[in-house]
Amino acid sequence: GQVNNVSNIIVCNGETVPALSFTTNNTGGTTVFNWVNNAPSIGLMGSGTDTMPSFQAVNNGTTPITASITVTPQYTNSITCSGSPLTYTIIVNPSAKVTTVTNKTVCNGTTLAAINFATSNTSGSTSYSWTNDTPSIGIVAAGNGNINAFAAINLGTSPIVATIQVTPSYTNNGITCSGLSTSFTITVNPTAHRCTRTVQMG
Repeated sequence: GQVNNVSNIIVCNGETVPALSFTTNNTGGTTVFNWVNNAPSIGLMGSGTDTMPSFQAVNNGTTPITASITVTPQYTNSITCSGSPLTYTIIVNPSAKVTTVTNKTVCNGTTLAAINFATSNTSGSTSYSWTNDTPSIGIVAAGNGNINAFAAINLGTSPIVATIQVTPSYTNNGITCSGLSTSFTITVNPTAHRCTRTVQMG
């Protein structure tokens, strides 16, 4: 028996892996392909015969999972002959993750320290994009990476609350996976104003 090469597969958590039909160059008989998956946690059964079915990839962790699929061909023409096994991999990247950021409160004119985003993902690289719904506090409306230190602005008389939404992207093995965003607020309190009172002289 003989089985043709299969390319390695790399996907993100939650993606659908299409069905895969194995092929051979053998003719004149029947070839059966028996395959074994050493990591059923990725959403694919542990073994099967002939076509590998379509499945939804699963990796709810923080690091990629590599499943090795070993395919053994059996060629039958009067007698059955087993061939050399073929092994390929299915790598399932985890979803991108960003660590929750605590809400911030500062006064007008105060410098807020840089906000550095973090992740629990490993074995790859995580990048961040963010949006700010209230640029008047001193931060632009959108950006990538960390938020640099800035001087908070509130020239009014009541607090201004800006909501920052951060979306992570995780890249490993040349594949980028998205993830759930997180949001936090930056509240900028106004400068305290001195009250004046008019006193009438009687």
